[in-house]
Amino acid sequence: MGKRGRIFKKLLKYRIIPPKEWRPAVVVLTGMLVGLGIYIVKISNAASYISDDPQVCINCHVMVPHYITWTNSSHREVAHCNDCHVPQDNFFNKYKTKAMDGLYHSTIFTLRMEPEVIQARDASVRVIQNNCIRCHQDQLVVPPYEDRVENHHHHRLDRVCWECHTEVPHGRVKSLSSVGHQIEPVRVRPRPDEDVVPAWLRETLEREKQE
Repeated sequence: MGKRGRIFKKLLKYRIIPPKEWRPAVVVLTGMLVGLGIYIVKISNAASYISDDPQVCINCHVMVPHYITWTNSSHREVAHCNDCHVPQDNFFNKYKTKAMDGLYHSTIFTLRMEPEVIQARDASVRVIQNNCIRCHQDQLVVPPYEDRVENHHHHRLDRVCWECHTEVPHGRVKSLSSVGHQIEPVRVRPRPDEDVVPAWLRETLEREKQE
């Protein structure tokens, strides 16, 4: 018996390969599961979650108010969602947190268990606070503040930043019932193969170039 035969015999022994009469059904079932997995990955746009694109966050419609308030804030120019909500200390922690949060969010959203008012969990609070300090460390150690602001050193360490900066960057607390923030249009980037210039305008521009 050759090497391949011995391997096949061991697989049969430990029932990794099903008996001959079961193999057609197992092949069909395996194909269905693989196809279903590919379909779920495709329809959920799962590959996009690897990126840092802020529009990935609005794959879930419950995040639209938070996305809109961010786009109207000063943070839009300097920080994206992952800059604040994901650890930036090393590569492993970043993608570990993205994976854990993604699994939690997709489970809650699929089971329709999302709360009316979305609030950060304790682990997320620590991540956000650390990122606030990472970007704004210079503001925390400004000498004039130490002299002029009462208990500045104490207050900067015993609370989270947004206890004082309550509307940064998402404004006041929004909920799923805040209809005005749910129906506001969201600017979506065009697809690479999508032509955003109307045909009549393109023809006009071409004529002007020729003239």
